[in-house]
Amino acid sequence: MRNKRKLKSLARAMAKSDNYADWLTAARDHDEITGMTDWRHVEHTDLYDYAQIRLRLDRLKNLRARSDHQGLLYALNEGIHGNMGGMGKGVLYRMAKSGTKRLIEDYIDEIDESLKLLAELDDSIIPAQQKLDFFYRANICFGRSALMLSGGGALGFLHLGVVNVLLEQGLLPRVISGSSAGALVAGVLACHTDDEVADLEKLAILQSGAKAKEEAGFLRKVLTGGPNISLDDLEHLIEGLIPNATFEEAYAKTGRQVSITIAPAEPHQRSRLLNAVTSPNVYIRSAVMASCAVPGVFPAVMLMARNVHGEPQPYLPGRRWIDGSVADDLPAKRLSRLFGTNHHIVSMVNPIATAFISKDEDRGALSKAAGALGVGVGREFLNFYRGLAQKRGDNWPRFNMMLHGLHALMDQEYTGDINIMPSFRLANPLRLLSHLNEEELLRLTHHGEHACYEKVEAIRRCTQISRTLEDILYRFEYGDLRPDPVAVRRPRSSRRRPAATRAQRAKLDNVPNETVAKIKPRRGRKSSGKASAAAAVAQKSLRVTH
Repeated sequence: MRNKRKLKSLARAMAKSDNYADWLTAARDHDEITGMTDWRHVEHTDLYDYAQIRLRLDRLKNLRARSDHQGLLYALNEGIHGNMGGMGKGVLYRMAKSGTKRLIEDYIDEIDESLKLLAELDDSIIPAQQKLDFFYRANICFGRSALMLSGGGALGFLHLGVVNVLLEQGLLPRVISGSSAGALVAGVLACHTDDEVADLEKLAILQSGAKAKEEAGFLRKVLTGGPNISLDDLEHLIEGLIPNATFEEAYAKTGRQVSITIAPAEPHQRSRLLNAVTSPNVYIRSAVMASCAVPGVFPAVMLMARNVHGEPQPYLPGRRWIDGSVADDLPAKRLSRLFGTNHHIVSMVNPIATAFISKDEDRGALSKAAGALGVGVGREFLNFYRGLAQKRGDNWPRFNMMLHGLHALMDQEYTGDINIMPSFRLANPLRLLSHLNEEELLRLTHHGEHACYEKVEAIRRCTQISRTLEDILYRFEYGDLRPDPVAVRRPRSSRRRPAATRAQRAKLDNVPNETVAKIKPRRGRKSSGKASAAAAVAQKSLRVTH
């Protein structure tokens, strides 16, 4: 009885916590009482192949202790997998509130330390070329993580809480997508650095100086005034939060690979994913405006782009675009194709999707099968009526478009590898496109933060290796590990790396060609004997490839 009262008290403490540190302290106490702390220390379970992971962990530790660096490189070359022995299963991260099996955490930490050790080894032990080949290849094989922000009208402010927590914990992925309300938050992340985004919760314009305070007051009026959000309100909101920059310019500033989803306003067209790769000259403002154009509420939008003269002009002038969540709320497949992502973190606030997604992720196989059957039957009915409407398209144009939209909504996948689903719901669904008062906005942010708290340790562990690989490659390309460009060649797999940002190009530009020619080979490396002219060519080539 005492334990029940204690658990209720800890649950209230977690619900009222103002920061993640307080939440985690209460979560650890909760695990102690429920026995989950002991569960974390027990390796034996049928949830994953603990024997395989223990064997591999002991082998890596032994190789590192004996300083067998070539053996360690060979062992890591055998494969670094996020789901080795089933250790990536979601159920392993839902049992305890404060983490998963210690064996899994120790294994991930050991790989992390091994990668850092190999990266910093002297070239006389492992040649720079061999290290480059390994790390570029490992980065592609292991993959990257992406954050996908769903649509959801006014509930999109829940995303702010999620982003706040991920930024504070250093876990915000570089690859981000947004649809509808999620596009607004993604657009802000595209154009602002971490320091500028840090004040998102206060809903201030992310700039500096007195002007920011004035604009913050104006933004608050836009967000909280009037019964419903008008087209002018939406335009002012987007203009206040997002500068007039293109996707290419935004990436050059922040290095974030942000994508905005838009849907076609007419049939026989496909949705698009706008980013610095597919549409570098498109203005982010127009992309966000199109993605927020809810059908029947706001008019379809024509995209705008910057031409070669630096002037705005229509982009695909014959096309109009609407709410991105209608066709592709979570564009996981496209992100995978463009940016090599294979692990997707979803912030899901779309009320249409959450109505059909069960929060009980551990429900039985029969329940899951029944749910999938219901969705499948619904899709087939829509397919039948959509085919009928298309045959009578000239007579039923609006009905045809409505069925097309409903089918697109039903024919989507609304979950990822890690799903953050805030429990907050509006009592009146009609308020999804209405103004909220400041208290409600802050409450939304608070709910988003607490929904993210529950997933922080899962995100931390599942992305730890990919974050380390990204950091090591950055150091090889622009930092303290950058090798002599004359002595090594860039691996073919490096072509999957994104182009350099403005700050990265500045780092390269600050190194004179003469300095590159004078770079001394590291201990154990033979001198290339190349002339300074060859070094200059190599330096120029390095800049171009990035």
